[in-house]
Amino acid sequence: MRNLITHPAWTDEDLGAPLPDTRHAISVCLPTWDSVIGYEEGRDKVVRRMRCGYPRFFKHPLVERLFNEASKQLAVESERVVVFPHREAAQRALRFVEKRTGAAARIVSYDGLQALIVPEAVFVVAMEYWRYTGEIVSSRQAYDVLDGDGLWKFDVSALRERIAGFGNYQVEDVFLYESGMSGIYAVHRAVTGMFSGKKTLQIDFPYVDALKIQNHFGSGAVMLNDSFGESLDEALKRIRQGEFAAVFCEVPSNPLLRTLDLEKVHHACREGGVPLVVDDTVASVYNVNVAKYADVVTSSLSKWVSGKGDVLAGCVQLVESSPFYNDFRGFFDDDSVEGSRLYAADAAVLDENSMGFLERMSPVNANGLALVSLLEDHPAVDKIWYPSLCATENYDDIKREIGGYGGLISFTLKNEKKAPKVYDSLKVSKGPSLGTEFSLVCPYTLLAHYDELEWAAGCGVPKSLIRISVGTEDSDALLATFREALDLG
Repeated sequence: MRNLITHPAWTDEDLGAPLPDTRHAISVCLPTWDSVIGYEEGRDKVVRRMRCGYPRFFKHPLVERLFNEASKQLAVESERVVVFPHREAAQRALRFVEKRTGAAARIVSYDGLQALIVPEAVFVVAMEYWRYTGEIVSSRQAYDVLDGDGLWKFDVSALRERIAGFGNYQVEDVFLYESGMSGIYAVHRAVTGMFSGKKTLQIDFPYVDALKIQNHFGSGAVMLNDSFGESLDEALKRIRQGEFAAVFCEVPSNPLLRTLDLEKVHHACREGGVPLVVDDTVASVYNVNVAKYADVVTSSLSKWVSGKGDVLAGCVQLVESSPFYNDFRGFFDDDSVEGSRLYAADAAVLDENSMGFLERMSPVNANGLALVSLLEDHPAVDKIWYPSLCATENYDDIKREIGGYGGLISFTLKNEKKAPKVYDSLKVSKGPSLGTEFSLVCPYTLLAHYDELEWAAGCGVPKSLIRISVGTEDSDALLATFREALDLG
């Protein structure tokens, strides 16, 4: 079991340091509340010290070098280059840029990858496509191109079989993607192709870019934030009438850890002929069986399945009993040739990391329950969101026999003004991700919704919310660390 990662004396030198400190880390240290705000506002003091960041939001230094090298070779004055892993992604990005801006762009092959060349003035729009869709070049992919050895191959059959086994899927129904968001985007492309002209429905407050994909592509989206009571009843009525191209949801949701009544939604979707798309990332396939009701399941493999914070990956899993199975199977056989769009070097790392998935989830579940108990008893804590505390009956309906309630917890303090002090005092890793085997904390709303804090608050997600991704550390040490910080609140 991994020891507790503590940082008893954070300094400015720690700002932006990769966690873990590897060449291909996908998380980053933002040790203070003010550094989070500085990152969101683009303050030079913060951004210039960041050596790494979450790959869809912050170009890895190797990816930055790749972009620069491609620009030197392919671009002319007042042009910029965005490199994509394959031609289909570059073509979709080109259409996105042209539709949004009216600017002309072009695509050129580049060392086995694809370079989208755009006017400098619309580069930011091309990078929005990169961020929203997750169809990105990884740092390992960039390294292999820059190193001159070229792209290499890896047999993903054992990895696909292992991923399938976690959820009892057929291996041929598991498709690997460059990122979790790339998988969601692929499903969105599938359903909007099947039901052209219809909007999608997002139920419950979602991860930020899962909603942006639905808003920016296809025919748009309807969002239902309140997934209980009369609001849900009205949504179920519209689903039964076949109004939507698909229903998207995360179970449990992020960061409010609420569990939708999937059985009700499932029956409404069957009646209306609407696919139900469920993401199980937050609790993981170890803990929940959403395929019980879903037509297709998406997961970010970067999180609990990897556990190391050093590889980006996602998957789409088809449910054989779904009435839409043949349509989905045809789409994904074409979209993910031989079952994988994940780069070989990333697949090799995920293959190794995923071997420890089942072993690490039991201590994660135990630590999650123990920390929730501490939060419940602490006088400084106001509200806690966790699957064992809200909509528990719905969660228990999909909880696996060996499963627990997961390692993601959100909470607020009674005195929200003390949230920065408590956050700054926590001697654990801090950054914008989840699912690592070391505990990771972030002021979630500030990171995900800094430009729309009022809207998020109106959806029940306060700006002072602190989200914890619990790791596999010694439970007593973990509780002592949180108790020490909470005593300041």
